[in-house]
Amino acid sequence: MTQTEITETTPDTDALVERLFGAVIDTLEVASIHLGGRLGFYRALADGRDATPGELAARTGTAERYVREWLEQQAVAGFLTVDDPDAHADTRRYGLPAEHRAVFVDNDDLNFLTPLAAIAVDVVLPIEQVLDAYRTGRGVPFEAYGPDLVDAIGAINRPQFIHLIGEWLGSIPDVDARLRATPAARVGDVAAGTAQSSIAIARAYPQVTVDAIDVDETSVERARSNITASGLADRVRPVLHDASAGTLHGSYDLVTIFEALHDMNHPVDALRAARASLADGGSVVIADERVAERFAPNGDEIERLNYGFSILHCLAVGLLDDDSAGTGTVIRPDTVRAYATEAGFTHVEVLSIEHDFWRFYRLVP
Repeated sequence: MTQTEITETTPDTDALVERLFGAVIDTLEVASIHLGGRLGFYRALADGRDATPGELAARTGTAERYVREWLEQQAVAGFLTVDDPDAHADTRRYGLPAEHRAVFVDNDDLNFLTPLAAIAVDVVLPIEQVLDAYRTGRGVPFEAYGPDLVDAIGAINRPQFIHLIGEWLGSIPDVDARLRATPAARVGDVAAGTAQSSIAIARAYPQVTVDAIDVDETSVERARSNITASGLADRVRPVLHDASAGTLHGSYDLVTIFEALHDMNHPVDALRAARASLADGGSVVIADERVAERFAPNGDEIERLNYGFSILHCLAVGLLDDDSAGTGTVIRPDTVRAYATEAGFTHVEVLSIEHDFWRFYRLVP
């Protein structure tokens, strides 16, 4: 081919080029949302009033020239309003539309998605380690993704735990009854992260005690702080422990695992430990990704989202040992059933809980 020759494209090629170009723009805008969340720009606009670049910089302790560029980008993206586009760049006033507050600022709202932008950025931070893992077959430690990922995961899941966990557990009649009964039930919340789920369980069921169990030291530190702030330290206890190490060091009426089984290097061992720790009549409730039941190309958005996280994060953190399961984010029902059966459970039920992103299971010995 000479330099003057041009490859003839097809409509499919053109569509792919357009799709990737749009994806790059979306990626950059996701990163801009992460900046706005971490630097407190959205919060300052929501809690204060419309601001010039200088005013917002003063409110947030940031540099005016950077703030001006960010504000202009946010207005171009349609995330913020600007009062007079023709005004001098230093005197334009920018505002956060009321309908955008839930998405960018209100951390108890089910539409709060700023942490999801943070997660998308955080999972690419150790990209050189991920590239090396692809070449060697080794894993990437969870800690390599940074402490911000711990907070972002806790923040993105917090609203649904606050609003929905009582509804989820309340839809399982005998579990709900035991959590309301006397003597007070004990719950082991495995892979509890920053303890948002543990706190929500304790609030939904005022008699229960909850052990917030996690193997990550940073997560347990955050959990301890969140538990203290919640005023529930008398009923929720942070526990630093590897759930796959044979026992959970307790007897529980309910063990929960929310969106974490797929990350575990040894999920069968963790389930075996959970089963061994159940009191008579106890069971395990799991929530994990609501992916398709079998692989197929051209998947829907949920499938694409989960594979995206899997190739950058979840598979890598789940391959740290030579005998790791390496489940990945795309954990299908047959995989959960296989793990549960190997761990000694005799009954695995997919619960009829409606959720856009998670599928719920109940495991009974």
